[in-house]
Amino acid sequence: MYAFATRAAVVPEGTNPARGIEKFKESCRERFLTAVELERLGSAIREAETTGIPRTVDCSKLKAKHLPKSEKRFTKINPFAAAALRLLTFTGCRLREILNFRWKHVDMEIGLLFLPDSKSGRKTVILSAPALAILNGLERTGPYVVPGDDPAKPRPDLKRPWDAITKRAGLDGVRLHDLRHTYVSFGAGGGLALPIIGRLLGHTQTATTARYAHLDNDPLRRASESIAGRIAAALDGNGQNSVVPIRRRANA
Repeated sequence: MYAFATRAAVVPEGTNPARGIEKFKESCRERFLTAVELERLGSAIREAETTGIPRTVDCSKLKAKHLPKSEKRFTKINPFAAAALRLLTFTGCRLREILNFRWKHVDMEIGLLFLPDSKSGRKTVILSAPALAILNGLERTGPYVVPGDDPAKPRPDLKRPWDAITKRAGLDGVRLHDLRHTYVSFGAGGGLALPIIGRLLGHTQTATTARYAHLDNDPLRRASESIAGRIAAALDGNGQNSVVPIRRRANA
């Protein structure tokens, strides 16, 4: 804030009282979902949008007249919230990018999402077949793909549905942003190059993508297993002999 005020000449140079104070070192919070965890997440989303997720009610502490009605003992999410969660998973986009984009930003024919403003500026998102299928199944109630209670405005957040779904899936502590980490980890695990993943995410610096690369160590693990396996086979005498004896020509 003070840096901006200084640039705008609102305050004189050197006014910032925090200047020169060493920042507290923070460790990056990086978490990604495994295939098994993604399966549980998908199951919880399907349950939440259909029958609803059962709510835990301690009936022993409530009088009969205060007990919630049977239909209110379930947490049910609307199709737009469910779609937003799936789009976050299939695109690796940030939360605000999904909640704030409008139908006019989507080109369904060529499968592209044109975001006029994101954290990294203008951004083009390639929509995969699963993402396009989600968009095709949504009703257009207003300008926003994920509308709020007022169709003319975007949904403000996904906190309540996400809390209910992660609790049901046994994924306590997993954040919405971890879906972005998961998208990267599956790309890295599939052997995709970091520059390609970075372009999909809208990163302007390769170094930004590089910090995600360790989220999935399967390529390194496969390489380690391959090397160690060949060495172990050689130690056990089970390796193929790569030394070919030279044939001696018979004397004439």
